[in-house]
Amino acid sequence: MIEEVSAGGIVFFKNSILMLKKFNGDWVLPKGRVEENESLNETALREVYEETKAKVITIKYLGKINYEFNRTCYTDRIHINKEVHWYLMMARNMNCVAQKNEGFVEAKFLPFKKSLIIAHYDDERKIIKKAVDDIKFHSYE
Repeated sequence: MIEEVSAGGIVFFKNSILMLKKFNGDWVLPKGRVEENESLNETALREVYEETKAKVITIKYLGKINYEFNRTCYTDRIHINKEVHWYLMMARNMNCVAQKNEGFVEAKFLPFKKSLIIAHYDDERKIIKKAVDDIKFHSYE
């Protein structure tokens, strides 16, 4: 089994969350693997920028999720245990561009409720809900 650690952002602007549409049609949050000598927050900021070109600031750490999956490499199936750390972030504006070389066809700020509906993965829906609840409780804008 391979252990992977990633970090990403739940990026909001007003009442919207930044979502990415993959080539296969799935809507996901921006995230990616931690590089050597990089903090989790640095990874999250870098990945948000690399995948969307959005300029953001980190508000707070939200927590982590874990999941397992299999990846096929040539003829071998590799079991991956993935840990993803999430940060609540705020965008300076709604400017964003999906980076096709990162595997995305669309980047969009979507209303909170729509984000919760279209997010492909259950664990991402849960972290979006946690972020939205935090935003409603505190005023970051």
